[in-house]
Amino acid sequence: MRHFGHISPAVREGLFFKEPCEFDAGSSSRMLSAALGATLYSPATRPRLADDVIKQAGHGVVSMVLCLEDSIDDAEVVGAEANLVRQFADLDARDAEVPLLFIRVREPEQIPDLVQRLGDSVRLLSGFVLPKFTEDRGELFLEALTAAEADSGHRLFAMPVLESPELLHLETRGETLRGIARTVDKYRERVLALRLGVTDFCSAYGLRRAPDMTAYDVQIVGAVIGDVVNVLGRADGTGFTITGPVWEYFRLQERMFKPQLRRSPFMGQAEELRAALIEHDLDGLLREIELDRANGLLGKTCIHPSHVLPVHALSVVSHEEYSDAQDILRPERGGGGVLRSAYTNKMNEVKPHRAWAERTLQRAEVFGVAREDVGFVELLAAGVTT
Repeated sequence: MRHFGHISPAVREGLFFKEPCEFDAGSSSRMLSAALGATLYSPATRPRLADDVIKQAGHGVVSMVLCLEDSIDDAEVVGAEANLVRQFADLDARDAEVPLLFIRVREPEQIPDLVQRLGDSVRLLSGFVLPKFTEDRGELFLEALTAAEADSGHRLFAMPVLESPELLHLETRGETLRGIARTVDKYRERVLALRLGVTDFCSAYGLRRAPDMTAYDVQIVGAVIGDVVNVLGRADGTGFTITGPVWEYFRLQERMFKPQLRRSPFMGQAEELRAALIEHDLDGLLREIELDRANGLLGKTCIHPSHVLPVHALSVVSHEEYSDAQDILRPERGGGGVLRSAYTNKMNEVKPHRAWAERTLQRAEVFGVAREDVGFVELLAAGVTT
């Protein structure tokens, strides 16, 4: 699979200076953690789940979570587990290309049970999403995952969700973060990425952000995201990939504030695309994706297919970013120093910007580099019309 693989090769060639690389479920954890992109969640109760998975793969989705937790009623769990076993068997029999598939469980005991029940179709499973992750709960989840991997002989990754009240509350946040750091470091080779449960953060205070606002506009949420990145997202080799929070909106809502999308990038035929994005409240999503990246997050939790392409389009590395990153990382620059950007619009300081450059080239590998005259509008339009 590859990002933008659903677009024809001819169109892709016109968009990319450097095309996204190919990868699969057997690729390195370093590559997969960067390649997750827009991770689409789906309730595990869906009766045609196998069809949905194949359909979304054909539309450019590369990672999905099949949820047994908050997206379904407590009384539906047993039936949802049985449905998952059937749907995985169906997918296995079709031998179709599928995204990276993860199951979001409720309790540690579900992990070995589901792996055993999946049988041979476990080969399609990339891992498990672990909810309300703390040091104590996390240890139990990761022990169960390690045992299931050993029993099945199949590599399984974990994606802990950071969403517990202990993490949100100021008086317990520091120790909770340190405990989570100890746990994920102990199981580092199994932890693919850390996910943020911002809906649960808001719930603890009876809050819900409007479609005109991003998670960062809710100050208590923004503060937690900053602290999580501070402790768990460092660029010194101790950090992990941290993914962006879910965007909840996908229907037309009455607006209180004016649209946030500037008109200038959308002049001409793309004006229709701008109107469609605004109509479906995706202009706020675009702003939040930009803020995710500015705050050290990569990828995003998504609950609607319409969110996938914007996440991927804004994950593509611009030609300018790529040029700067390459200049900073040239071997002859190993001693440091300052140089003017090839675009002659900024200063590149080699030592302070090195970690940024390394992350940028990692993103470029999996999402590609746009041609010099191609921006996110062209990438969005190509995906919409394909």
